[in-house]
Amino acid sequence: MAPLVLITGASSGIGQAMALSYSRLGYRLALVARRSQIIQSWLDDHAISPDNYAIYSADVADAQQMTSMAQACMTQQGLPDVVIANAGISMGVDTSVPDDLAVMARILMTNVMGVAATFGPFIAPMVARGSGTLVGIGSVAGIRGLPGHGGYCASKAAVISYCESLRGELRPSGVKVVTLCPGYIATPLTQNNQYAMPFLMQADVFANQAVQAIGAGISYRVIPWQMGVVAKLLRILPNPLFDRLFAGRPRKPRAMVS
Repeated sequence: MAPLVLITGASSGIGQAMALSYSRLGYRLALVARRSQIIQSWLDDHAISPDNYAIYSADVADAQQMTSMAQACMTQQGLPDVVIANAGISMGVDTSVPDDLAVMARILMTNVMGVAATFGPFIAPMVARGSGTLVGIGSVAGIRGLPGHGGYCASKAAVISYCESLRGELRPSGVKVVTLCPGYIATPLTQNNQYAMPFLMQADVFANQAVQAIGAGISYRVIPWQMGVVAKLLRILPNPLFDRLFAGRPRKPRAMVS
């Protein structure tokens, strides 16, 4: 039987591009998103055989939904070989605005707890099997905190640290944990950014490189490589210089809360 990959946030952007890359490699697909009807239209457009996929409607921020989804996947398609926790949201927050605290909580719930809720149901079965790969999608934004991006940066920093911790925990079991940190990728998540996005990469190019890194068992990778160099420089940049460099940078647009 062909190997199985499960991808959350599969209705657009990186998730959709990675699904297509894996499909072309002969993988069966387990595709998870809140907007399941969009996934179906996309699959039809790409003439992917119904025998090779299943769609699951679930919100990664709801742990109970994710547990039910995982059980349905394992019953219907079997235990995945690769699980990619890709679903995420990005909005600017202003901590001085009381309503924005709820926005930040939503970001953290989706981007951080959603990763744990995605991985959790599959860990014990993978350990029992002695194989499997869990992939967390971090971000270069998780390396240093950028002004106006506090919620998103905090969430992606947490994803990076969480995956690093989990990698150590699972190392003796044969289950691999991979952390991928995209730079700027042309997706709906970045289309409204009002600032320069150096080394902007198309989603399909990112997906091909990401799939290669996962297959090679790379534990941590920044894509594209140029942003990996930038990330290393940002890590060592002294705070006064970092602050001056990013002073006046446009904020990410805030969510409109009614």
